[in-house]
Amino acid sequence: MDWLRDRSIAIVGCAQLPSVRRSGKTALELGADVTARLLARTGVERAQIDGLAATLANSEAGNAFWTSVMCETLGLSVGWAQVTDIGGCSVTGNIARASAAIHSGMANVVLCLAADAPSTQFSTVQSGYRQEFLDPFGYGLPVAFGLLSNAYAARHGLPEQGMARLAVAQREGALLNDHAVDVLRTPLTEQGYLDSRMIADPLRLLDCVMRCDGGNAFLVMSTERARSLGFTRFVHPIGYRERINFDARQDIDDITVTGFSDVGPAALRSAGLTASQIQSFHPYDDFFIALILQLEQIGFCATGQAERFILDTGVGRDGGLPVNTGGGQISAGQPGLSGGGVNLAEAVEQLMGTAGARQLPRADNALVTGIGVIQYGRNWGCSSALVLEAGA
Repeated sequence: MDWLRDRSIAIVGCAQLPSVRRSGKTALELGADVTARLLARTGVERAQIDGLAATLANSEAGNAFWTSVMCETLGLSVGWAQVTDIGGCSVTGNIARASAAIHSGMANVVLCLAADAPSTQFSTVQSGYRQEFLDPFGYGLPVAFGLLSNAYAARHGLPEQGMARLAVAQREGALLNDHAVDVLRTPLTEQGYLDSRMIADPLRLLDCVMRCDGGNAFLVMSTERARSLGFTRFVHPIGYRERINFDARQDIDDITVTGFSDVGPAALRSAGLTASQIQSFHPYDDFFIALILQLEQIGFCATGQAERFILDTGVGRDGGLPVNTGGGQISAGQPGLSGGGVNLAEAVEQLMGTAGARQLPRADNALVTGIGVIQYGRNWGCSSALVLEAGA
C-alpha cells in the first residue's frame, strides 16, 4: 500500500466509550453508542456513510452475519462491508481496508467500528489444535507470554526495570484518561509493579491486561472529501503492513522473533520514515514483554537492548519516545476485540491535538501496532503496523 504516501486518505474523527467491567450491554448496543458519539463529534450524517469495516466480537462470536446485523442496529445502508478477524490487528487493519475501499471506489465514507463486551459475555471458541493441546493444560495467554519472557530472558536477561518503567509511564497516561477503567486509574510506582504477584512466572499481575467492555469508532474518507466537508484537522494513514502466521514453516529457532521483524520495518519504509523519526509509539500491549520485542524488532533499538533504550530514552510524555500516552490496554483496559482501538484512538487524538492533558508538544506522526491470536509454543499469529501523520 505504498500509495498511502500520497496522503489521499484521511481519518477525520474518532470516538471512544469509557471502558467498564461487566457493563451488561451487548456489543451491538456498545457499537450503537460509540457510533452516535462519533457522528455527533464529526457532524457527518448517518446517511453519508456508505461503507462499514467492523471487528468481530468475543461476546458475539456465534453471529455469522455481523456486519449486516450491525448495519441493521445502526440504521445504515452501505455498498461495501468488511469484517476483520485478526484479533488485536483488526482495528488498524480496518483502517487499511477502508483506505483500500475508498481508493478503489467501492466506498466514499467508511465507518471503522469496534465494540465488544467480553466481561459481560464471552462466547469465543478457538478450534484446531487449541482444544487438544492448549486448553487441557491451561495454556492461556499469561502462560504463553510467560514462555516468551523466559525465552527472551535466557538470551538477554529479564528486562524487569524496563517493564517497570513502561508500567509507570502507561499508568500515568491512564490517570489522565477518562476512558480508562476506573479501578486502574490509581497511581503506580516501579516498586509497586515489581511487588505485584506472579501470574505465570516471570509475568506479574501488572504485566497483564484487564478484560472489560467498550468500543471505539473511526471515520475514514478521501482527503479531498474531508476538505470539501470543512474538516481542518485529520490524520493520514501513510504506511501499513500486516503478517498473518509469521514463520509458517517454523524455520526460525528463536520463538521471540515475531512478525514485527517484518511488518514494522516494511511499514516505516512504505511511509518514508525511520524508527528514529517516530514521535510517539502506540504498541499493542496485552503484556509488557510484547512491547520489549516490538521496540527491538521494529528498529527502535538493537536486539537485547530494549531495557537500556527505555531507561536511557524515556517512554513517558516528556521522554524521547512517548509510549501509549493514554495508558494503553494494560492501564486503560482491554475491551475484547476492540482492544486495538484503545491504542489507535490515542494516536489519532494526539495527532489531531485533542488529547487534552495528555497532549504531546510534538505530535506530527505516530506508529500504532496490533497483535492477534496466540500460537502453541511460538509467539503470536498476527502482527500489524500502521504509520499515521497529522494532516491539515
